[in-house]
Amino acid sequence: MISRIVRLSLASLISVAIGITPISVMAADPAPAPAAVPAAAPVAAPAATPAEKSVDKKAKKKAKKEKKAEKKSKKKSKKKSKLATDAAAQ
Repeated sequence: MISRIVRLSLASLISVAIGITPISVMAADPAPAPAAVPAAAPVAAPAATPAEKSVDKKAKKKAKKEKKAEKKSKKKSKKKSKLATDAAAQ
């Protein structure tokens, strides 16, 4: 029979291992070596890559979602305050 302490420590160990896995994968990936660029040639700013575009879209979508949630909460609070004032008036 496994004691509670053993179960708890095993569960903690597994959850820590799952949490660290992405970090260890990032650390194992070598960074790409920068390409040698001649000093005389001017470097043009690269256009936004698809990854940057998707990050932009995600950020915009998140901002829009937060705005919508804020608007909804304001509307609910207005409704609650109106109900409270109506109840107090009666």
